[in-house]
Amino acid sequence: MDSLTIGAFAKASRLSPKALRLYDELGLLTPARVDPLTGYRHYAPAQLERARLVAWLRRLGMPLARIREVCALDAPAAAREIRVYWAQTEAAHGARRDLATFLVDHLSRKDSAVNDANHPLELRCAALSDAGLVRPGNQDTAYAGERLLAVADGFGGDGAPAGAAAVDALKELDAGTAPGGLLDVLQDALDRADETVRGFADSGTTLTALLWSGERLTLVHIGDSRAYLLREGGLFRITHDHTMVQSMVDEGRLTEAEAVSHPQRSLLVRALGSGTRPAGRLPDLRLHDPRPGDRYLLCTDGLSTVVPDEELHRVLASGAGPGEAVRALVALANAAGGPDNVSCVVADVHERATAA
Repeated sequence: MDSLTIGAFAKASRLSPKALRLYDELGLLTPARVDPLTGYRHYAPAQLERARLVAWLRRLGMPLARIREVCALDAPAAAREIRVYWAQTEAAHGARRDLATFLVDHLSRKDSAVNDANHPLELRCAALSDAGLVRPGNQDTAYAGERLLAVADGFGGDGAPAGAAAVDALKELDAGTAPGGLLDVLQDALDRADETVRGFADSGTTLTALLWSGERLTLVHIGDSRAYLLREGGLFRITHDHTMVQSMVDEGRLTEAEAVSHPQRSLLVRALGSGTRPAGRLPDLRLHDPRPGDRYLLCTDGLSTVVPDEELHRVLASGAGPGEAVRALVALANAAGGPDNVSCVVADVHERATAA
C-alpha cells in the first residue's frame, strides 16, 4: 500500500490532522515522509497501529509525555505501564470521591457544631504510648480526650515534638469551644498542625484522629498510622496507608504478601511537615456514623506492622475495657520484639445514661 496523506491517515487512525501535526512536533508520531516542496506529511500504513494506540491512550487521559514512554516499550511492558497508570488514576479519583462524599454527607445534614453535646451517644476511651524495646526514645504521641482521639508518629530529628505539636493543634477541638462549623474549625486546626510541624527542620509526622461531634465521628488521616473499626464481630481497617509500598500495591507492582517484607514499607508519600505534602494531597477526611457497641482502634505502625490483624481482632473482641485493651496491644507489640515505638487508642461507643 502506498503512503497515506495526513487526511487519509487521520481518518484511518481517528486522530485529527491538527493532533497529528502536534504529535509530529513532539516527536511522538513522526511522518514517514514530508514532501520537500509542499510540506505535506505522508505516513506509512505500518504507523497506523502506533497511531491508534496513541488515540486510545489519549481517550484514557494519559499525558503526552507518558504516552511517548509507553509507545517506546514492547507490548508486555506497555501493558504493565498502562495498568500502573490506570491504578494511579483510579486512586486519584478515589481520593476526590472520598472528599466529595464527605462534603455531600456533611452538607446534606444539619451542621452539628463541635459544641453540640445533646446526643445520646458517648465515647469511653483510653490511650497508651510506649517506646518499645529497641528505639532509644519515643517519637509517638497518643491522646484520648472527651471528643478527640489521636495518634501521631513523628520522624526525623525533632519527630517527638513534631508529633506532639500535630496532636496539640487539634486539642482545642476537644474542649468544644472553637467557634464556627465543623469544616471550618477542622480545617483551621489542620492548617495550624501542618504549619507548626513544618517549623521543625527535616522532621514530620503522621496523624490519624477521630473527632467526635456528639453525633458523628470525623476521621482525619495522613501517613501510615491506622484506624480500625470493630463492629458486630468484624474488624475493618478504615484508613489507607500513604506509603510508597502501598502505592505500588495499588498499582499492581507488588502483592500484599510482598509488601509485608518490602525494605521500604515505611517510606511515606504523605505526611505533615518535612515538605512531604505536595499541593492537593491533603489529609483524608471521612465521616462515620457510630453505633452503640462499636469499638475504634487508632494505632501507629509500631503495632500494625508486627501484630497480625487476627491478634488485633482477638484483643479488641475479648470484652476487655479500653484501658486493659491498650495495655494488651502494647504488650503484644513488645512480645513481637518491640522494634518501634508503639501507640494506640481504643474507644468504645455507648449509649449515654440519662437521669431518671
